[in-house]
Amino acid sequence: MLSLIGFATILVIVVLLLTGKVSPIIGLVLVPIAGALAAGFGITEIGAFFSDGIVKVLGVVTMFIFAILYFGLMNDVGLFDPLINRMIAFTRGNIISVCLGTVLIGAVAHLDGSGATTFLIAMPPLLPLYQRLRMSPYLLMLLVSTSAAVINLVPWGGPLGRAAAVLKMDPVALWRPLIPLQVIAMILMLGMAVILGLREKRRIARMAKASVGDADGDATTSDLAPAHAPSAALARPGLLWFNSLLTVVMLVFLVWGVVPSELTFMVAASIALAVNFPNAKDQMSRIKAHAPNALLMAAILLAAGSFLGILDGTAMLTAIATDAVGIMPHAMSQDLHLWVGIFGIPIELLLNTDAFFFALMPVVEKIVQGSGVDPVAAAYPMIIGKVTGTFVCPLAPAVWLALGIGNLDMGKHLRYSFFWVWGFSLILLGVAWLMGLFAL
Repeated sequence: MLSLIGFATILVIVVLLLTGKVSPIIGLVLVPIAGALAAGFGITEIGAFFSDGIVKVLGVVTMFIFAILYFGLMNDVGLFDPLINRMIAFTRGNIISVCLGTVLIGAVAHLDGSGATTFLIAMPPLLPLYQRLRMSPYLLMLLVSTSAAVINLVPWGGPLGRAAAVLKMDPVALWRPLIPLQVIAMILMLGMAVILGLREKRRIARMAKASVGDADGDATTSDLAPAHAPSAALARPGLLWFNSLLTVVMLVFLVWGVVPSELTFMVAASIALAVNFPNAKDQMSRIKAHAPNALLMAAILLAAGSFLGILDGTAMLTAIATDAVGIMPHAMSQDLHLWVGIFGIPIELLLNTDAFFFALMPVVEKIVQGSGVDPVAAAYPMIIGKVTGTFVCPLAPAVWLALGIGNLDMGKHLRYSFFWVWGFSLILLGVAWLMGLFAL
């Protein structure tokens, strides 16, 4: 019963996000509470689950508020303008070249294994370029998300570390056979970028004629408009080198991890405000200009924290993982790891990373091991099928951070990216099989 309620809770939230019937805050707050009450949990218990969930996302929320403020300030003062102009000149406004560059930037930005850092590095400078060329910001999200997911197979990334803990082996040893797959995956990503770039060129051509978005869920003209257009009065060309140095130092501290990322952004935003706008009135004006976007997405992140806290506290995610395996037909047991890999992207919508690796994977491993399947060979299709969709999952806080940076909608992101990511995942599984990582 608990797994059915958990499944229904997640399904209702996903449907609400896809259809846009209510704001994400309402769905993420009210639906899990209703599910927990239906499962027999009391108000006091739900309150405790809520508190645990909020604590887990509080650092991300704090970082997000000051990150939006910082990158908003850098956009105001014109930090990204030279980069955008050079990229346009280098690519000559070529949509395909921009898509290829996005894939490479997303991959490099994710070398530290942190999804939040990846989006904070890749999206702020690329988003104005996409807006300038009238490219869909959802394409930016798709390309950065998928290229980062490929790099997320590194041993210091969360998924492989968790899988190695379940298998009781060295994550580096688990990673080595995946290195050639990552190389091939990046080549395939570049190919997908070309295909998506060609599609985007056709969409922009249609939009130029019709002045509206097409009917297949791509962004409309209003989606592509900048959140706010910085005025010439805010530009600080004389401080370009200072702002560039400040941004580089901030990114170094983010990747280094010597201090919490939220503190890094707090300090960087404070320095940027003080230097670029010495007058207190101007400082407050800039803060007020960016506060609506920052606070709106902070509220959504807090609602997501409540959602995750309740699902974790009630053990709904664990119940879904174990019961789903339990109802599988016995004839499928020896190939269960393959089915989990094939349907890894839809499963991604139901289980967060911890529930997948610490609840579902051990059960699947035990079942297929009884059929003579090697545990490591069983793990690879599950890892590949799961990791590819990491950043289309509403259960991942980094996804909400990225959506906030781009002022994007989760439902549109799912509609735009889901089947491209799932198709890419299936292709990678086929490549992994040809490489001998697992057998059919």
